[in-house]
Amino acid sequence: MNSKLVASLREAIGLAGLHDGMTISFHHHLRNGDHVLNMVLEEIAGLGIRELTVNASSIFDVHAPILEHIQNHVVTKLQCDYMAATVGRAVSQGILDTPVEFRTHGGRPRDIALGRTPIDVAFIAAPTADPMGNCSGKYGKSACGSLGYAFADARYAKKVVVITDNLVPYPLQDWSIPETDVDYVVTVDAIGDPKGIVSGTTRITRDPVGLVMASQAAQVIRHSGLLKDGFSFQTGAGGASLAAAKFLKDIMVAEGIQGSFGLGGITGYMVDMLRAGCFRSLLDVQCFDLQAVESIRDDPRHQEISAQHYAAPGDRSAVVDSLDVVILGATEIDTDFNVNVHTDSSGSIMGGSGGHSDTAAGAKLAMIIAPMFRARLPIITDHVTCISTPGRDIDVLVTQGGIAVNPNNTELQRRLSDAGLPLLDIRALKEKAEAITGKPRALPRGDRVIAQVFGREGQLQDVIYNVPQK
Repeated sequence: MNSKLVASLREAIGLAGLHDGMTISFHHHLRNGDHVLNMVLEEIAGLGIRELTVNASSIFDVHAPILEHIQNHVVTKLQCDYMAATVGRAVSQGILDTPVEFRTHGGRPRDIALGRTPIDVAFIAAPTADPMGNCSGKYGKSACGSLGYAFADARYAKKVVVITDNLVPYPLQDWSIPETDVDYVVTVDAIGDPKGIVSGTTRITRDPVGLVMASQAAQVIRHSGLLKDGFSFQTGAGGASLAAAKFLKDIMVAEGIQGSFGLGGITGYMVDMLRAGCFRSLLDVQCFDLQAVESIRDDPRHQEISAQHYAAPGDRSAVVDSLDVVILGATEIDTDFNVNVHTDSSGSIMGGSGGHSDTAAGAKLAMIIAPMFRARLPIITDHVTCISTPGRDIDVLVTQGGIAVNPNNTELQRRLSDAGLPLLDIRALKEKAEAITGKPRALPRGDRVIAQVFGREGQLQDVIYNVPQK
């Protein structure tokens, strides 16, 4: 039979016609266990190809070798939805001559599909593939579950190279990306370490402050008027968010409420909610832990969706627009409810919107859970360093010191007040935090733009400046 197998990654790069100035892309489903981005860039550097744009759905600490390729001008531009601190600090210090372009998890596939960010060669890390390129993330030694962020790359790139460490006979059953989107297939010893999928915290917090916030968050949802049969929900993988999901599960089970779907990056705790009857389905764009990987492989109620299906604006529909409640985090929130998840307290890049602004825009109730202060720095400020998600899309902030409702959401304000929850104006909550921490000094800002933050609809929403060198 025909085969798209080639002998080596170097041969695939040559056949794809990669040359100076082109754009290559990667997905991040192996998260901090990914080997493919580093592997490909090392091979490209060896071929003498330079001046490339890397469009990666996310960049993790494991991708630190990209810094050497930036210094050597193999890579001269980055486009991503999220950037971890190791690469983010170097970018914040000015390692790149061209500003990073940050998009959302929905905005990225939309811009790829519209040709605004064209991809010349997409490299798909595939835990299982057959010789014609049908591939899946659900099976194999490097199984990562959903490949939702890679669908747009595979569909719209000019050339597509599938890289796998588990080649199976044709045809692969239950593929995610079909052979019709693939040009070449390469086998390697290992595409990554699946243990690295669990990067950051994916465990329920034991911190008393976090548990107070989580309990209050569950009560906000309970009294919002949205918690009823057919309820839909997304939460992140942070400890307090997971604890809120646990409290919510207890309420739903006790009251016999069955929701329609859980959404987003799926954790084992969301799988537990599915199995407990809290939801009829999970719609999964990314698995956050190995229990979720097992579930999406074995349970037909746990469904894989593309990033476009998840959150792309301008399509015929996106699931986030049917979402009732989303729980999100923040590094900063200001008195207009604008949220920053791109930079840390020093102004260095250490994150990105991901699906933050997509889900906040789509959900009926967008909730921020965050402590009043971290390391004695208050989380509420007059103006955030970077607007990741605009305040018009945020409904409520839950902290250990009180709950602040966006004054635009008068119905939620009334419901929570009637329920006797501890409500405070966000300015009063800011003053309460500063009475403990003191008023922080203004953050010094450099004079060069090192990143552009594009909003969900593709507009330039904010910029990030360099961090001045001490």
